[in-house]
Amino acid sequence: MKRLLIIAILALLPGMMLRAQEYRVESGSSRVDSTLLGRSVLSVLGSGVTVNQSAAMKSAFDSYVSANASKKVTGYRIRVYYENSQNARNRSEAIARTISGTYPGIGVYRTFESPNFKVCVGDFRTKDEALKIYHALKSSYPTAIILKETINYPR
Repeated sequence: MKRLLIIAILALLPGMMLRAQEYRVESGSSRVDSTLLGRSVLSVLGSGVTVNQSAAMKSAFDSYVSANASKKVTGYRIRVYYENSQNARNRSEAIARTISGTYPGIGVYRTFESPNFKVCVGDFRTKDEALKIYHALKSSYPTAIILKETINYPR
């Protein structure tokens, strides 16, 4: 009887651990916005958290990030402009300047793909991250869409 009870507990234990992990993800405590360009990853922990680490660890992490800065990753961008009219070049420059001024921490990419000028915003790893900015941009740029693209490595 004892063996049967122990086997039942051991069989249920992985399921209970999995439920605990699902709860933590759903509560939103593990989500981190990767669009925090120029800020330390540790800055998102909040004011009540203290991190004790050696200078060597911080240096190693910073060198890892800078070494991977040139890598490309699959992610999402928001295309706010795609046009081939006569004034498309000037309009795309104006849109890129406006968005850069409004959202200084988010990358704005203006490209020419013959015969169209494009303006895309952001380097988002998940679609959820892109949706936050998308909803803010949608009122000013009604043709904005979220695209899966190769993005720059988050810094």
